[in-house]
Amino acid sequence: MIDSIFEMKEKYIYILFLLFGIQTGFAQVTFKTSVSKTELGLNERLRIEFSIDKQGADDFTPPYFNSFKVLSGPSQFSSFSAVNGKTSYKLTYTYIIQPIVKGTFTIPSASITYKGETIKSNTVRIKVTDAIDIPEDPNDPRYVASENIHLVAEVSKTNPFVGESISVVYKLFVNTGKVNVKNTREVSAPSFGGFWNQSINVEKWVARNGSYGGKPHRYVIVKKTVLIPHKAGKLIIEPLEMEISAGIPIGRRDFFGNMLMNDVSFTLTSGKRTISVKQLPTEGRPFNFTGAVGDLDFSVKSSKKDLNANESAQIRVEISGEGNLKLIKLPGIETPKGLEVYEPEHKEEIKTTLRGLKGKIYDQYAIVPQYRGKFKIPVVSFSYFNPKEKKYYTVNTQPIILNALQGKLPVDDDGITSTKMRVVGNENDIRYIHLKTGLVSMEETEDFFGSNLFYFLLLLPLFSIPIGIYIGKKKKERDSDIIGNKRRKADRLARKYLSRAKKQLGKKEAFYIALEKALHNYLKAKLHVETSDISKERIGEILHGKNVDDQTIKEFKIVLDNCDYARYAPSTDVMMKQEYEKAKEVISKIDKQL
Repeated sequence: MIDSIFEMKEKYIYILFLLFGIQTGFAQVTFKTSVSKTELGLNERLRIEFSIDKQGADDFTPPYFNSFKVLSGPSQFSSFSAVNGKTSYKLTYTYIIQPIVKGTFTIPSASITYKGETIKSNTVRIKVTDAIDIPEDPNDPRYVASENIHLVAEVSKTNPFVGESISVVYKLFVNTGKVNVKNTREVSAPSFGGFWNQSINVEKWVARNGSYGGKPHRYVIVKKTVLIPHKAGKLIIEPLEMEISAGIPIGRRDFFGNMLMNDVSFTLTSGKRTISVKQLPTEGRPFNFTGAVGDLDFSVKSSKKDLNANESAQIRVEISGEGNLKLIKLPGIETPKGLEVYEPEHKEEIKTTLRGLKGKIYDQYAIVPQYRGKFKIPVVSFSYFNPKEKKYYTVNTQPIILNALQGKLPVDDDGITSTKMRVVGNENDIRYIHLKTGLVSMEETEDFFGSNLFYFLLLLPLFSIPIGIYIGKKKKERDSDIIGNKRRKADRLARKYLSRAKKQLGKKEAFYIALEKALHNYLKAKLHVETSDISKERIGEILHGKNVDDQTIKEFKIVLDNCDYARYAPSTDVMMKQEYEKAKEVISKIDKQL
């Protein structure tokens, strides 16, 4: 009995030692967070390190750096040493971050996995104060770099009219005698609220000679953008921010004669720019002015003037020159009765330069005369504002006369062919009276009774009975097909609403409502679902189950989202036309895959 009690005590002691050993083994693992400073200015940077002292750790997960932006990282470094028989190991993950706003913040724990267990590091509290001034110390590398490297936003015009093109060129100036730029990285792109904008690609940085602050510098063009303001008032161009890595010579050379450098990294900003946009003058504004601004030309031309009935001619309505071409609505044409006009094909041939948009846009109509005769396409009027001359202009084209030389004569509302003939009196008209007849004897004609046509008409009702029964049976089957009828009705509605959306181009809210209804009814027709089952959350699941690829599903959702968003956001006719074409393209893609 005593022996058994002693054995049980030994077991408990062994289990306790084992548990203590496991806890001790994990307690020896150190995973900690350390920072270069706990208080810094808004324009300073912070170095933060996460280190663990055991090999075999993986699945490192950094914290969410709320209120900070990550400038670099993570950079990974490991070290191993052995001194007097004792070994040590350290694995470190390093980030360089910079605060975005002032305040006191807690950086959460990072996590890492070691032997199947997740270990968390300690949290760190950081205080961010106002931006500090860089001391004017000629020996301080950061001060030297800040005095000799500059990021500048050059604006071509700071007080344009609404719709007038301006450009912004971002240049990086460097005093190459004092500093050597090694690397650059765009940290924050500029934003252009209130502007239509388009970037001009800078393929290669080319160094040029220039000056900054009256001193010679070398500069490169970093970014170029064309802006067109679409509202009046003071508009802000938010700054471009770049991280610069530079070397500052210290006045000594190495063994090989190369200049020794102190490396520094800091963030440069181009600063905010304020643009005072002027409203277009109301005095002298034409009634048909729709917002075209620039130095523009307008024309309406026909590919041919003489043609036959049912032969097509191409009518081109074109605007060319320099201005806000991508934002202009082309005027339409009016056609008389007897001319069939197809939807125009819209084309844009535009080049973006620092002076703005240059090129031409046009709508090309296909027109087909239905009858013989002359048809007049009336005058087309277009108005625009020239910002250089500060004046409105109106261009009126010449009317176009199309002459259909051959074809059938037009028919009036009573079904009578109408012609216009010139009557000429002639005293010898009596000679045209025919004195001989062309009558044919009835004896030479075949009697209707007993003819092939007689028997055919006699038996026709008998043949019609089984045909009528067959048609009635098919109609009954079709009427009893409830699901099929719903699909066909939804398909008709989709075509109806697409057609309605096309007619509503230029009327923003009505257009997007019709376009959204068309998309929903298309889904009802193709996927056999009710409207109540169609939601943005289920669309992806339903289409994916029908083997529609993810990219097409994404495009379909984007079109639906744009319909919701565009009702309450500014929208142009060009944008509505693009949305309509995108909807047709997406429906076509889904059709092919289904």
